[in-house]
Amino acid sequence: MAHAAAHLKKARELEQFTEYKALQKAREKRRRQRERAERKRQSDSNTSFLRAARAGNIDKVLDFLKNGIDISTCNQNGLNALHLAAKEGHKDLVEELLERGAHVDSSTKKGNTALHIASLAGQKEVVKLLVKRGANVNAQSQNGFTPLYMAAQENHLEVVRYLLESDGNQSIATEDGFTPLAIALQQGHNSVVSLLLEHDTKGKVRLPALHIAARKDDTKSAALLLQNDHNADVQSKSGFTPLHIANGITPLHVASKRGNTSMVALLLDRGAQIDAKTRDGLTPLHCAARSGHDPAVEILLERGAPILARTKNGLSPLHMSAQGDHIECVKFLLQHKAPVDDVTLDYLTALHVAAHCGHYRVTKLLLDKKANPNIRALNGFTPLHIACKKNRVKVMELLVKYGASIQAITESGLTPIHVAAFMGHLNIVLLLLQNGASSDVRNIVSHTSHLFSSL
Repeated sequence: MAHAAAHLKKARELEQFTEYKALQKAREKRRRQRERAERKRQSDSNTSFLRAARAGNIDKVLDFLKNGIDISTCNQNGLNALHLAAKEGHKDLVEELLERGAHVDSSTKKGNTALHIASLAGQKEVVKLLVKRGANVNAQSQNGFTPLYMAAQENHLEVVRYLLESDGNQSIATEDGFTPLAIALQQGHNSVVSLLLEHDTKGKVRLPALHIAARKDDTKSAALLLQNDHNADVQSKSGFTPLHIANGITPLHVASKRGNTSMVALLLDRGAQIDAKTRDGLTPLHCAARSGHDPAVEILLERGAPILARTKNGLSPLHMSAQGDHIECVKFLLQHKAPVDDVTLDYLTALHVAAHCGHYRVTKLLLDKKANPNIRALNGFTPLHIACKKNRVKVMELLVKYGASIQAITESGLTPIHVAAFMGHLNIVLLLLQNGASSDVRNIVSHTSHLFSSL
């Protein structure tokens, strides 16, 4: 009997526990539902609050604030009520939000403040209000953009003017090296360019923009940039790109490379350094010669460009013209007494270079100008060795015609036929044999393989 009573008691306790757990679970479910509903209500309130701010509805915004909504509430991009009101030009609402504690320099996820946003949108009155309320005029976003940069980019002339008058610093560059002047020039905003130049009293931002003018072949803008500033080579930390400045590339290098003779002449007239060298040793003459711009080569030579200038590898302008098959440039350089057998650090001449590239016309011109067909590079290769190696048949025949030795030997003991045989150029081998090279081809191949394997 007692055992049955105990069993019954346990059953009741289990039933009560089960009911308790079910009740607890139901309560937890209702709590989560309430929280979800509250979050949704809060989210809806936040969205409505931000929507009201964007629309400039002061009454609605104030109602939300009275009901406890946080004034710094923002959307997924970090835009808050102040940002949205500033973007749309709602000056009165911006002032009201600032009065109620909105932080004037609060930023979005990209680091933009209300002043950035108003400047980008061209909202001059809001910009003036924000500046008067202490906004940082030179605040930088994550990419380094300032409010002045944004206004210049979008051609908002009056906003640019006000920011400059409010100590906006136009020498601050973005992480890509662009200043407000550089971006205005690139976008073709001439009025903004002129205004920025008027305020560039120390000439700190002219060179960066000058790189862009040179790259765009914009001689008119370059002349404007050089007004009252006779030094076309002033260095600056903020250039067309950081790479240009770091590598020592000047506007004259850019103009020469592009073959813009008007720009080249303008820059030289304003004092550009004609022998300026990049980090790799390139002068403007190298740039013009390599690109085959013979009018630019001619004007640089007439102005006294150093014809014997060397790159770090010892390349002269003549080497670069030969490499590019720019025959007119080669002619100009030779007419101005460029040594036809000038050598690089590896003792390569322009003839070696032309043979390597297979440039028949340049090869013939150099030979006609008495280039030495048997001159040896540091490894003993003659132009003929190189032509045989690269399978340049016409150049090889031309070299032989002008007296290139088919028996010339490199530092490793290779003749031109050795090189041709090893490279598998049967047509070259046959031509060399026809011109008197050794006919013991089997010995040549065996000897060549042994020599090449030991290199």
